[in-house]
Amino acid sequence: MTTEGLVPITRDYLARYYDKYPLPPIPDGVIALAARLRALSAELAAASPFSPEEEHLEQEASGVPAHKIDENMWKNREQMEEILFLLNKSRRPVALQQKSTLEDAEIVSTLDDCETKLKEMLKKLEQFQLKNADNVFNTVMTYMPQDFRGTLIRQQRERSERNKQAEVDAVVSSGGSIHDRYALLWKQQMDRRVQLAQLGSATGVYKTLVRYLVGVPQVLLDFIRQINDANGPMEVQRERYGPALYTLTKLVLAVRLYLHLSLARYGQKKIGKDDIAVLQQAVVIYTEEFGKFTTFIGEVFVNAPFFISAEDAGADSRKTMSTEKPLFQRERHMRLF
Repeated sequence: MTTEGLVPITRDYLARYYDKYPLPPIPDGVIALAARLRALSAELAAASPFSPEEEHLEQEASGVPAHKIDENMWKNREQMEEILFLLNKSRRPVALQQKSTLEDAEIVSTLDDCETKLKEMLKKLEQFQLKNADNVFNTVMTYMPQDFRGTLIRQQRERSERNKQAEVDAVVSSGGSIHDRYALLWKQQMDRRVQLAQLGSATGVYKTLVRYLVGVPQVLLDFIRQINDANGPMEVQRERYGPALYTLTKLVLAVRLYLHLSLARYGQKKIGKDDIAVLQQAVVIYTEEFGKFTTFIGEVFVNAPFFISAEDAGADSRKTMSTEKPLFQRERHMRLF
């Protein structure tokens, strides 16, 4: 198979691709809601000072979100799970569990609605991440020998993933927190990224393997070698789509902070109707906008010029030698996340 004529995957190359996918703006209300929740949290803190845990939550909510797109996706997933933990009926204040008053019952109904929406969004995000992880591996496997060597690579990956799951299970069984589990999950994700970069530079576990593989385009190897670089080709993606995601990350952090503080102080101060309405509106807008963002970024990744299948690499090479069509009409690519 020939791979001549493939275009190097550079920042300019990606920029031209992303020009085809402008991200619809996040509503101004998202920023306003996050600010309102932060203000409500400050009022609660003034009445009853932060505990060390709450101080940490406030610092995170007021801080700058992580720069990487996928790290933010994991952070949002973590925060959704943390919020659902707070919303678990067995963990709610006694007055809410017993629905002591009509006011309590109305608050419970709102919290139940928030819980349902976040559960649905969390499930969608989990499926999104699993699908993209499988797409990356399956595309890489199109370059691998379709014999016992390919089978060995698949078996190695399965063993590696089982070991990773065992690490997560160990954290859970030892009483680790949700944060502990997600810190490990992100570390494992970065380990996968490091291995991918090693494939591009033919180092580590891939040093010997790459030498015997035929048909892997050098432009692909060059790209994945730089995949973790702060100023590499992936920086274009962060510049285009990062700000919107960072805004949503700030909102979900504000939701968690306010919910934690309001439930912890419910015996001292019940949640007012206006305040619970702000919380509900924040959850509704967050789940709607995060769902839109996930769908949008998924569509971007479907044809993104990150991984090129072995079959398409050969087809693209032939096309580039026989046509002068624009870059993205003559090259068909596959996905990476």
